[in-house]
Amino acid sequence: MMLVVSSPSGAGKTTLCDGLLKAHRDLMMSVSVTTRKPRTGETHGEDYFFISNDEFDKMQADGELLESASVFGNQYGTPKGPVEKLLEKGKDILFDVDWQGASQLSQTCGDELCRVFILPPSAKALGERLSGRGTDTTQVVAQRMSQAADEISHWPEYDYIIINDDLDKAQEEINAILIAERAQRQRMLFLQDFVDDMLKSL
Repeated sequence: MMLVVSSPSGAGKTTLCDGLLKAHRDLMMSVSVTTRKPRTGETHGEDYFFISNDEFDKMQADGELLESASVFGNQYGTPKGPVEKLLEKGKDILFDVDWQGASQLSQTCGDELCRVFILPPSAKALGERLSGRGTDTTQVVAQRMSQAADEISHWPEYDYIIINDDLDKAQEEINAILIAERAQRQRMLFLQDFVDDMLKSL
């Protein structure tokens, strides 16, 4: 399965995704490409693949991206090759993308997707979180707050909604979503053989 998690910047998406990866070692993270500069502490190949605008344009032109979006003047995209290899191995993949990316993945990947949207508890809390991170200028924080309204308006396009008013509770909820989605009959590809073998023994 492909678990897509989206939210406005500052709603806690990255923290919740990190929690998922720690709790579920067999869940793999899809690493996006981006044209923006690395932030302090970010590692090429782990957080993102940091590439030039020309490299991004070539990947897009060659059909190497499952989805792509422009966010605050920077380009982001999901490389197709690594995702296809993980799916072929039967791995579940986590995607940290915005609503544009989620929409494009929905069109190309269909039933393999499970979409989760993270909402902040309030506009005030969102502003405080963005300001408190200390990684963006006042101007960038204002841009992100302005963009948040548009991003939040897309919440009906998702399968699950989590209001992140309590981080521990939100983490429990997103863990429960993953567990429940994995238990769906159509996702358990081994189930027919498992049941057939059991019936032969009865």
